[in-house]
Amino acid sequence: MAFSRMTGALAQGLIASSLLVSTSATAQETGRTMTSASPESEIAALRAQVAALEAQLATLSARLDGLQASQAEVPAPPVPPAAPAAPSAGAAAPQISFAGAPQVRQAGGWSFKPFGRLNIDAGLTDLPEALGRSDGFGSEMRRMRLGVEGEIPGGFGYKAEVDFTGGAAELTDAYVTYRDGGLTLTAGQHNNFQGMEELTSSRWSTFIERAAFTDAFGFERRLGLSAQYSTGDLLFQAGVFTDNVEDLPAKNWSMDARAVYAPKLGETQLHFGASVHRADLEAGSTVRYRQRPLVHFTSERPLATPNIAASRQFGGGVEAALLSGRWHANAEAFWQNVTVPGLAADPTFFGGFVEVGYYLTNGDSRGYRSGKWERTRPARGVDAGGPGAWQINLRYDYLDLVDAGITGGQQDGYLASLVWVPTTYTRLTVNYGHLEYSDAAFALPGGSRKWNADVLGIRGQVDF
Repeated sequence: MAFSRMTGALAQGLIASSLLVSTSATAQETGRTMTSASPESEIAALRAQVAALEAQLATLSARLDGLQASQAEVPAPPVPPAAPAAPSAGAAAPQISFAGAPQVRQAGGWSFKPFGRLNIDAGLTDLPEALGRSDGFGSEMRRMRLGVEGEIPGGFGYKAEVDFTGGAAELTDAYVTYRDGGLTLTAGQHNNFQGMEELTSSRWSTFIERAAFTDAFGFERRLGLSAQYSTGDLLFQAGVFTDNVEDLPAKNWSMDARAVYAPKLGETQLHFGASVHRADLEAGSTVRYRQRPLVHFTSERPLATPNIAASRQFGGGVEAALLSGRWHANAEAFWQNVTVPGLAADPTFFGGFVEVGYYLTNGDSRGYRSGKWERTRPARGVDAGGPGAWQINLRYDYLDLVDAGITGGQQDGYLASLVWVPTTYTRLTVNYGHLEYSDAAFALPGGSRKWNADVLGIRGQVDF
């Protein structure tokens, strides 16, 4: 269209110029011939020139119309795409960091991180041949978990984790949190508060399985609502729970509480704690306490009570730990009382352990935070040309399931472990256990229920 306007103006200019030139020439010619021509002849000549100019104007106008029509048929050139708008000054791009797995954070308070772990176990169990029980080599995929966790603006957070071992997906953690200063509220499936050994992640334990009493007494994650408050060296935890989500619907419910005092004495971290647990069971419930010999890949349970009709469980525990440089030590004890309708005396079962550990590599130490053990980060990992972190541990593990006429056996376990942490997110654990049983669930041919077992367990682990 701009080109059409330009050509139209050019044509009009040419017509005007032609008219001026023609008029000037006529005037000059008229001036020269005025003296010899009559007025009538001059007027006729002017009229002829005007007619000729009108014809020229009509011809130019027709050409101009044709030029405009042909230009209208030419497609307009494509408009280049607009450049993407630059983000405004207030909308910061998400930040991505990497610590075992990618973590995405946004300035507004959102965050998202995937995580997971893989535990592969193998080893040997050696039971007395006369028992005729299944022993020898065993192996299993102990854990194969994937999950996500993060934060939500306003002080909220979330975590969800699924375990895929055993050919089925089983929900482990699934909860939301709200934090305000030292207060944390948690709703969903999560650990209740039954001691340091139970709350410490299996990723960072010194033995491939926890102390015998934690499994025997049925400690597990449950659906509930809890609160935690931390101030200085003090930590308080309490909650109300029902059963594990895999066992719902159910009418069982429990109350749990734990208190921790964790002062530092110079460079030494101290830890003292106590916990209490009460569970009311629905009518007709039974409980049974039993335990494997150290490793999970065997199905044999030398310790086992019969099914016990129960209306209530009441438990209490104490715990203590010390962390100083390469050294650590910890101990726990837990009493589990069962209310049995119709029984003259309610049985109380007991379990506990004492452990000491030492890092062979300079600069390495066990992690500790918020009342539980945490990750070991090698001072010189193999990825940096070092040996990784090497640790040795000794443990005495005791469990007594005999009381008030109920016989489930007793265990004296003497355990040793060697832990190698080549990098922050890899781990190899070798365990040996010598287990002495009395009143065991299995009897020798002569009727004796007192015998020994030896166990070797190896775990390879990677987590992120």
